[in-house]
Amino acid sequence: MSNRAMSDQMAAMVRYLRQEVPGCLAAGVVDMATGMLLSFETTESHPSEVLDLLAGATLDLFQGRTVTMIEDVFKERRGIASSEHYFQEILVNSSNLTHLFIRNNHHEDVVAVVVCPKSVNIGMLFASARRVVKEHGGA
Repeated sequence: MSNRAMSDQMAAMVRYLRQEVPGCLAAGVVDMATGMLLSFETTESHPSEVLDLLAGATLDLFQGRTVTMIEDVFKERRGIASSEHYFQEILVNSSNLTHLFIRNNHHEDVVAVVVCPKSVNIGMLFASARRVVKEHGGA
């Protein structure tokens, strides 16, 4: 897939997340290989520094040194010689917001980020975000 096609596909996935996840305030896609934010839509304007930090924070959550060490210990104990990552989804609650991070099942280096009010129905958040990532994450 060309870079342009991938970029268009990620922008479309962000649009679908914004449309289909109940109460979605912001959505984005982070490339774990480069640590870059590929696409982002939000209801509010955010300083570019915050958006840049989002990509780095997502990388730390999924592939930070300590997380990688935990994954390696589990793989070693279970006799698994795979480069697959264990952590596929991470939910973070801040004082006012809920942030869901989902690794793309088609492109392991891509993580979708969805931000909703803390009052969001967590089950609906997971169900709708998973559906969009599965259907629009690429093949």
